[in-house]
Amino acid sequence: MDREKKQIILTEKSELLKVIAHPVRLCLLNCLMESSCNVTTLVHLMEIPQSTVSQHLAKLRTAGIIAGTRNGLEVTYRVVNTDVIKIIELIVHEDIETLNIHNTIG
Repeated sequence: MDREKKQIILTEKSELLKVIAHPVRLCLLNCLMESSCNVTTLVHLMEIPQSTVSQHLAKLRTAGIIAGTRNGLEVTYRVVNTDVIKIIELIVHEDIETLNIHNTIG
């Protein structure tokens, strides 16, 4: 792989990491990895304002990380970016599983 192509790929990955690095977006992605959800469900699960959820979903959607399926007035979101799925599984789910093990033991 030539140097220029490698730099382009690394820049794209860096931008992807910037988008998911926000704590609210990480939480949204974690919720969406467990189950596809609409905005109302995400607001209820995260206990944050609807406008905040919508703003962060818009950033994730613009970056191609999530996609929505419209059913009437409702849009259900899901994670579609395979790189992000791998990252979330690695950094979030592994830590949550560790916490669950410790809570069971302790």
